Amino acid sequence: MAVPTLEDLLETGVSGRNVLVRSDLNVPLDDDGNITDPGRIVASAPTIRKLAEAGAGVIVTAHLGRPKGEPDPKLSLAPVAQRLGEELGRNVQLAADVVGTDALARAEGLTDGDVLLLENIRFDPRETSKDEAQRAKLAAALAELTGPDGAFVSDGFGVVHREQASVYDVAKLLPHYAGDLVAAEVEVLSRLTEDPARPYAVVLGGSKVSDKLGVIEALAPKVDTLVIGGGMAFTFLAAQGLPVGTSLLQEDQIDVCKGLLERFGDVIRLPVDVVVADKFAADAEAKTVASDAIPDGWMGLDIGPESVKRFAAALSEAKTIFWNGPSGVFEFEKFAAGTKGVAEAIAATTAGGAFTVVGGGDSAAAVRVLGIPDDNFSHISTGGGASLEYLEGKKLPGLTVLEA
Repeated sequence: MAVPTLEDLLETGVSGRNVLVRSDLNVPLDDDGNITDPGRIVASAPTIRKLAEAGAGVIVTAHLGRPKGEPDPKLSLAPVAQRLGEELGRNVQLAADVVGTDALARAEGLTDGDVLLLENIRFDPRETSKDEAQRAKLAAALAELTGPDGAFVSDGFGVVHREQASVYDVAKLLPHYAGDLVAAEVEVLSRLTEDPARPYAVVLGGSKVSDKLGVIEALAPKVDTLVIGGGMAFTFLAAQGLPVGTSLLQEDQIDVCKGLLERFGDVIRLPVDVVVADKFAADAEAKTVASDAIPDGWMGLDIGPESVKRFAAALSEAKTIFWNGPSGVFEFEKFAAGTKGVAEAIAATTAGGAFTVVGGGDSAAAVRVLGIPDDNFSHISTGGGASLEYLEGKKLPGLTVLEA
């Protein structure tokens, strides 16, 4: 990706200038508003820290959750501001609005090294508007906060696949640069698409086949092994004519899965046993059955131990592994063993010299929930959907605009 980088911006000098940074601080919260996984905050801090230490007034914009274009106290960035401040070791102001009077006053008052976090950008409906003119107005207001010699740093890889005001439109108005996080993500994903070391294995999970069809189509012809687990596996099992009980099933995708098995059956690996439950609950009755023997009225919520063993064997020789999507409902302890087993198998290959990438989203959350250290993998993406779209070969608006 031939775009200006953070280092290029720092070389021009940022002391006394305001710099707008689009970060991805969309962290999970519990029912009491506490952050349960600060991974994205930790990953976003280095770029912000570099700018602050170089003397910039740093204005950070980010979203949290999916507010409906209006303020929602439950989705305020207040807990994020506090946790970001702890990570940076400096005070982080939180504006009471997005681009209103408080944001403008605080931006004008920034001195060298100050950090200001704007309130949730998605409180403003223009951020996600399909109307380019509306997005442009919000982008102009964001640019105004930086003043006449401002700059824009795109550092939220998790949103670069979105054509949104704070990601795409504002980059047209200010000198723009890729932050360290975005640059690192692109470098890693390029290794997966351009010339991966072989054998190359991809591990996919999660609930819906439809969410992963694009990446399956793009990668299946290029990989040596494609492991499929999670809820999406049951549509593949149904495509083989097997009963799946009340397991998650996308009936409209069965024929698609049949076609994929016909074309790529030599590389696709499906579960040979599953852990089934009598209901979707942490306290459900559970038992392990063969993949071709799921009883009526039961639902598969995890892959079984024999599947873990076979998947681990298939992955053991890999030199490159990309993993996106849990193998089961890891949030319930009874149904977490499959995801943990697969994650540990991938981690073992890292120790053996393989290049391993965890594709963000639920996979990254699972790694932390299950207590597997981040450094057991070569890279943990903050991208999720953006990572998948990059691997599918799609043009990502938030990246292409940086090339202009």
